[in-house]
Amino acid sequence: MASVEELLKKAKLPAQFAMKYHPFYRGKIEVVPKVAVRTFDDFAIWYTPGVAEPCKAISKDKELVYEYTNKWNTVAVVTDGTRVLGLGDIGPEAGYPVMEGKALLFKYLGGVDAFPICLDTKNADEIITAVKWLQPSFGGINLEDIEQPKCFYILDRLRKEMEIPVWHDDQQGTGTVILAGLINALKLVGKKIGQVTVTMVGAGAANIAAARILIAAGVKPENMMLVDSKGILHKGRTDLKDKYPQKWEMALKTNGEGRTGGLAEAMKGVDVCIGCSKPGPGVITKEMVKSMNDDAIVFACANPIPEIWPWEAKEAGAKVVATGRSDFPNQVNNSLGFPGIFRGTLDVRAKTITDEMCIAAANELAKVAEERGLKEDFIIPNMDDWEVFPREAAAVGAKAIEQGIARVKPSYKELYERAMEIIKKAREETKFLMEKGFIAQPPP
Repeated sequence: MASVEELLKKAKLPAQFAMKYHPFYRGKIEVVPKVAVRTFDDFAIWYTPGVAEPCKAISKDKELVYEYTNKWNTVAVVTDGTRVLGLGDIGPEAGYPVMEGKALLFKYLGGVDAFPICLDTKNADEIITAVKWLQPSFGGINLEDIEQPKCFYILDRLRKEMEIPVWHDDQQGTGTVILAGLINALKLVGKKIGQVTVTMVGAGAANIAAARILIAAGVKPENMMLVDSKGILHKGRTDLKDKYPQKWEMALKTNGEGRTGGLAEAMKGVDVCIGCSKPGPGVITKEMVKSMNDDAIVFACANPIPEIWPWEAKEAGAKVVATGRSDFPNQVNNSLGFPGIFRGTLDVRAKTITDEMCIAAANELAKVAEERGLKEDFIIPNMDDWEVFPREAAAVGAKAIEQGIARVKPSYKELYERAMEIIKKAREETKFLMEKGFIAQPPP
């Protein structure tokens, strides 16, 4: 076992490399052609005068835009920069590196062409209007790093008013991957999802959506508690009623025993702790973990620093520990969810992304890990297990078809093979560009 000093030094390395690599590359994505340019005569096909013919066809049938353009495979990653990672309201420019990183993951893991859209407004209605204006150009919208409570309002409005799928990754994406990890963690400790008690550390967009998805998947709401900065949510927290309606709804439906107090009280005697709160360490203490039931499960998902270091949670008696970081075992991170989920959603031209589609993705993620062999330090696939993404895509697309919200209805086999082809192409293109020197090796 490495020393605490060695573990801390390792945990700080990504930040140190980031400050070298970002100015070296000056961006993570770029636009490259996908059509043949044999001679300059080809521009008469791709641009004027030839391009007028597909334009006229689309004007008669808007659905043809999915056949004649790249709309079928494009997603806007939209933020106002008000809640970027664990950094808070740092503005749209400061959020740009995160949105670029998201676009990179979309492409490499899901074969999806995604573009950062950082809006210079914090007004919820202006954000809604801006996103609706973007609808003709994109096949889907990924909302990102928008503060609550307006993130709920924005998502609900856009899902109702737009014809393309809109989701908030900090809500649905986080909930999906948490559920996948929890399904397998419970198998390892021999507990049932309908019987466990769960404490959610943090009551922001991520944990409220995760709570909703966990409940839909079988966790009993009365066996769940959510904790915000003022303490445990319960029916007496009328301070939430007007300003935080989603929190208030959870206060009414969870915490069946009516427990009050702070995080320490919420952790006593529970089976599962899921943290999506402010960055740590020290938000969750070893003493809190010690107060949990035997064979406790701790997901400390705050970024960039988890609420408790994983080795501390283990020392305190936790049986299964996960974080949101790739440099520790059991990364419970949105990156395992959104690329495959959007791949499947786009491939059936789904009108929205439902909780049932998210649960289908979670079940597939859990199944892949189980097939690889579950262990305490392996409850969820790694991002380098790239076949998980086409499997996830096929499961999501099939569920959308089953729910009647897909515009096209390929078979499960067709969905899987198409996703495999698209994702493999994206990865091989990156490899080729690196081998040929078009993507330079980073500095030492």
